[in-house]
Amino acid sequence: MKLWWPPVVFGVVMLGMWQLLTVVAGVPSFLLPSPSAIAEQFVANLGNIGSASLATGTNALIGLVAGAVLGLLAALAAIRLRIVDELLTPLAAGAAAVPIVALAPVFNSMFSSTTDLPRRLVVTIVVFFPVFVSAAKGLRQVSAVHHDLMTSYAVSGWQFTRIVRLPSAVPHIFTGLRVAAPNAVIAAIICEYFGGLQNGLGSRITSAAANTAYPRAWAYVMGAIAVGLLFFVVVLLLEKLVSRRRPQERWI
Repeated sequence: MKLWWPPVVFGVVMLGMWQLLTVVAGVPSFLLPSPSAIAEQFVANLGNIGSASLATGTNALIGLVAGAVLGLLAALAAIRLRIVDELLTPLAAGAAAVPIVALAPVFNSMFSSTTDLPRRLVVTIVVFFPVFVSAAKGLRQVSAVHHDLMTSYAVSGWQFTRIVRLPSAVPHIFTGLRVAAPNAVIAAIICEYFGGLQNGLGSRITSAAANTAYPRAWAYVMGAIAVGLLFFVVVLLLEKLVSRRRPQERWI
């Protein structure tokens, strides 16, 4: 109870102050629409917001899964082979440094703008780096006692990874996923600003803003926030589920 009510109260107070500011001070809607106007547009456009959220969420989910799998596989390869580690680490750092606004138009030019492939590729790259870094860090943190025990049993490299490294790296892997999940949604939305299919939240936000329908644009922003929170909550639930099952499993 104590964990969730303070932010809820804070959010309600902020919304109340926001509504009061826009009504009493007469702030124009193109600067800051009132929460009541945004809520009205959200309800009126609920169907469109839902379909746009589904399109953006699908791209974000596919990119998240692809980036997470590739990041984990790359981390497994990096801890086994030094040359792979020396190659992938700077490449991953370089991929993280490339801005989304640079990748999106390039991929739209390289691939067909009538498909979602460019957006999913951008999301995959954005997700890859935090998962790779967190997973590699967790896979390397093996206690000397466990290492000596597995050596005495003469287990193979893959058995050692499966029995010891992967279970101990689970918290680090989910740390990377907690960072990557909201970023996947952000990346998918930003990619939609640069052309392609006009079926996602990003294109709907820019279209509404271009038509000076600012409350409607903010309503689509609310949809984007909801999708990002959904991704984050799902990762948290998966982490709790895996954490509860780990003590009951032998990982052998």
